Amino acid sequence: MNHRRRLRGFSLIEILVVVVIIAIVSAIALLSLGILGQDRELETEARRFASLVEVAQDEAMLQGREFGLELMTDSYRFVEYDPLSSQWLELYGDELFRLRELPEDVEFDLYLEGKRILLEYEPAEIEEADEDSSMRRVEDDYTPHILIYSSGDVTPFELAITRRLSDQSVRLEADLTGKIELADEEDG
Repeated sequence: MNHRRRLRGFSLIEILVVVVIIAIVSAIALLSLGILGQDRELETEARRFASLVEVAQDEAMLQGREFGLELMTDSYRFVEYDPLSSQWLELYGDELFRLRELPEDVEFDLYLEGKRILLEYEPAEIEEADEDSSMRRVEDDYTPHILIYSSGDVTPFELAITRRLSDQSVRLEADLTGKIELADEEDG
């Protein structure tokens, strides 16, 4: 009797438990590798970018300052307009609005008024800072890509954050009021 029971094999419940365990492990592996089509790093960068623009918008309204945002192919920085010198100045020493670089293989594509803007690889040249100043002067004919006004208005833009090797992309869209939304893939 014992001998017959051993030859019978696995029960249906045992097989189902093994299949469920394999399915759970496979799902976790797929999610962690990003194979399901979502790139969490791109979404994180998009949300960070949107949050920084919103913080700059709040700072501009609260302090009556005018900010600008210069985008390069794989980095971005905030600048401030100085009405006394009629110049754009880099925010030097400000940890929140410092130059930020995107992860390797991630790039920006900026669209203003529906037209793609050719982005530079390097930021505009900066003159040497005064020892007493917390800002550095940018080139005379310089204008940032995105303006953040003290009224709260923002230059409307569409920004694609793309991982070139996998051709995955996340899009941000901003309207004149500064409302920034993560665009769905079906929208574009």
